[in-house]
Amino acid sequence: MRIEAYTQVQKVYDTKKTAKTQPKNSANASDKLQISSIGKDIQTAKQALAASGDIREDVTAPIKARVKEGTYAVSADSFADKLLQQYEEMR
Repeated sequence: MRIEAYTQVQKVYDTKKTAKTQPKNSANASDKLQISSIGKDIQTAKQALAASGDIREDVTAPIKARVKEGTYAVSADSFADKLLQQYEEMR
């Protein structure tokens, strides 16, 4: 059994030794953050979107009331026209 090989391997994994690092002059170092105007616009849009509700009650409330009353009717021709229009826009 070779003990020398073990000690050489142990030296590789020796964690007691610390690497010497050169101290950096922290007085001159500073971090800077710059946000572009597009980034600022995106941030503003995200904040506005987060503040707004998911459902526009001013649009959906009258429709809900008409559905509840049973007076809401959809024209089959109007529905078909809008469906074909959406299909054409997607192509």
